[in-house]
Amino acid sequence: MKNSNVSHNHTSESTLKSSRINQWDPENETFWVTEGKRHANRNLTISVIALFLAFAVWQIWSVVAVNLNSVGFNFTNSELFTLAALPGLVGATFRIFFTFMPGIVGGKNWTVISTGALLIPSIGIGFAVQNPETPFVTMAILAALCGIGGGNFSSSMANISPFFPKKLKGTANGLNAGLGNLGVSAVQFITPIALGFGFIGAMTGGSQTLDEGKTVWIQNAAFIWVIPIILITLIALWGMDNLPGTKQSFKEQSIIFKNKHTWIMTWLYTMCFGSFIGYSAAFPLLINSEFSHVDGAVGLAFLGPLLGAGIRPVGGWLSDKVKSGSLVTFWDIVVMIGATVGVVYFLNAQNFTGFLIMFLILFLTTGIANGSTFRMVPFIFPEKQSPPVLGFIAAIAAYGAFLIPKVFGWSIDSTGTANLALYIFIIYYVISLFITWFWYSRKNAEIKC
Repeated sequence: MKNSNVSHNHTSESTLKSSRINQWDPENETFWVTEGKRHANRNLTISVIALFLAFAVWQIWSVVAVNLNSVGFNFTNSELFTLAALPGLVGATFRIFFTFMPGIVGGKNWTVISTGALLIPSIGIGFAVQNPETPFVTMAILAALCGIGGGNFSSSMANISPFFPKKLKGTANGLNAGLGNLGVSAVQFITPIALGFGFIGAMTGGSQTLDEGKTVWIQNAAFIWVIPIILITLIALWGMDNLPGTKQSFKEQSIIFKNKHTWIMTWLYTMCFGSFIGYSAAFPLLINSEFSHVDGAVGLAFLGPLLGAGIRPVGGWLSDKVKSGSLVTFWDIVVMIGATVGVVYFLNAQNFTGFLIMFLILFLTTGIANGSTFRMVPFIFPEKQSPPVLGFIAAIAAYGAFLIPKVFGWSIDSTGTANLALYIFIIYYVISLFITWFWYSRKNAEIKC
């Protein structure tokens, strides 16, 4: 395939149309080797970084909420968990709409727009947290705007998948999703360190003093992402490409809603990804609520999402090895139930080490099932239905980022502990185990996958 098969329409530097591919055929091996691979890998690399930052902004409140009352705010436990949960609610809703945006305005164009939009909550939060008189409603609006980062996942996956041939889609999507998910862990690891960087805070406002007398610059939690967001937005503007022929008709895709397995897989993916993103949002607050007496405990919260995101590709790989995503999912849920029971036990015993170990195992199981359930979908649905199904179940599962922190907050406010919330999650997992066994993994299952 000659280079003429990929043309670039250079226009004004002030527009989003700096590059345009007019022809794309990744299934053609000659085209892929001579032209396609180079463009696809460049777009994937930029997409991964953009998605990493999107997840980081999405989960800013999981760390910021922990420190608010220590610097002069006076929010209730329920209000703090609400601030950590709102980005999940809005992000999940945005995913439903963002899925179709690359087809409407172009994948590169939407990446530029949606990544640049992350500046709104990042800058807004940086200023709002410096004033303890900032009302809860303002904080809630800023938390909701962080949902832009959550919505970016669906548009990013919809954009990147068409760049690669079928034999490489799994690897490309896995890298995009898995490395992007690491932004959740990064924000929880980097933020506590950044709060102590006075030279950053000095440029944007004054310091605050925590209850224990330590000086921090809480605005850094948001402001540290501003420059990276600006840089990757500009890099996406000049380095990414729009692909032709990627428009999606909602009418054509709406057939998935008539298939009962769409709703079954929505339940199962919510079980794993919903748990992963929900626990990621709630983990720091939960540790702070239940083990505030343990020095440095909250600083270990990043380990959960780090393990959950890092193990995700293993779930898909293991499913390929045993040739059954449902079998991996089934036994993974068994471990998930055991780990949740362990969390309850060590929580009641006020044993932080045991609590942390059990919760890390729980995070690992969510990550493995994220990979194994995604592997099940192409074996359950026809080829044309698989992409919209993946987008839809990912959107609904993201509501876990809202529901789980809210349930934890409700449980603690109502009973004084997180036990009731954990019992509810165990029931959900037991039902998920039965669903997996009955429809997909037993000997005479309706669909063996």
